[in-house]
Amino acid sequence: MNRRMYIAALLPWVFAGITASAQAPAGSDLQVPGQDTTTQANGPVLKQNPLETLRNFEPAADEAYRLGKGDEITVDIAGRPDLEAKLVIGPDGCVTLPLAGDIKLDGMTRPEAGKAIEAALAGYYDNLSVQVTVTRYTSNRVLVLGAVATPGEVTFEGTPTLLEALTRSGLTTGTTGTGQNKVAAIPERCAIYRGSDQVVWVQLRELVESGNTLADLRLRRDDVIYVPSLAEQFVSVLGQVQHPGAIPITSSSTLASVIADAGGLTDDAGSNAHIQIVDPSTGTSRVLTFKDVLNPVRSREVILKPGQIVFVPKTGFARATYVIKQLSPLMELSTLAYLGAVL
Repeated sequence: MNRRMYIAALLPWVFAGITASAQAPAGSDLQVPGQDTTTQANGPVLKQNPLETLRNFEPAADEAYRLGKGDEITVDIAGRPDLEAKLVIGPDGCVTLPLAGDIKLDGMTRPEAGKAIEAALAGYYDNLSVQVTVTRYTSNRVLVLGAVATPGEVTFEGTPTLLEALTRSGLTTGTTGTGQNKVAAIPERCAIYRGSDQVVWVQLRELVESGNTLADLRLRRDDVIYVPSLAEQFVSVLGQVQHPGAIPITSSSTLASVIADAGGLTDDAGSNAHIQIVDPSTGTSRVLTFKDVLNPVRSREVILKPGQIVFVPKTGFARATYVIKQLSPLMELSTLAYLGAVL
């Protein structure tokens, strides 16, 4: 099912029973209407085109699939049926072939994998032409968490997309305007986490209602989709922590507690780690040392707001300009997004 078909299929649910917008978390609204640029005390704030930001986050439609651990492949060698094999890429990213031994294929495209096998067998056979086919995808998956019926991994044979991942995870139900019927509720918004240093908010319902095909944006393998409940408030903790992602907060949450909930710091944060709090609503960034975070007096000076990003850079990258560089694509996707150049 293509992207337009997914959006068309979901539109009746939207207009049947979902007209009231959920309240956006405080501190996460990036809309600054009627302005092209503005200036704050700590530096210029620059507007970025929201649709262009979304397109930059989305992989290319023709992006080649890269093999991953657990994928089952078939190796065909022209004119040498005796060398054909069906293999599974192991947890170490390798396959094992007679004579050639272990060959690392994890992260390669199919043509690259064919060339790697040809090179490994070149010492034993001349003029081989190897073709690699994926017969079973297991690594091509995304993780869906939060307010969906069945949170967990969703595996794709083709390019993962946002609406398909949410549909297969089971959208929660809501009532119509009369309160008599149950309908699948398009989430007001969701977050997509990519790696340890990227998070982007998608105003999903708005994009679906407008029929924008970017609502069903293409994803990359291992992306994490987080759908918050209407009552939930959280910050995004990224960078050098054990478990980057969304961390719920309450009135008693502290910077130290959310870092602990994210599993604590990794060794790459260094012995004198710096913690940076980015507020997308203002484009500002504040930097504290981890010692400040552990200091009861200093830590009480930090009041976390929903929608903020807590970022722990690698040791040696303590300047806020590093954070702004890393987080520059992390914009609201249906508003005019602003980020400050904080020095």
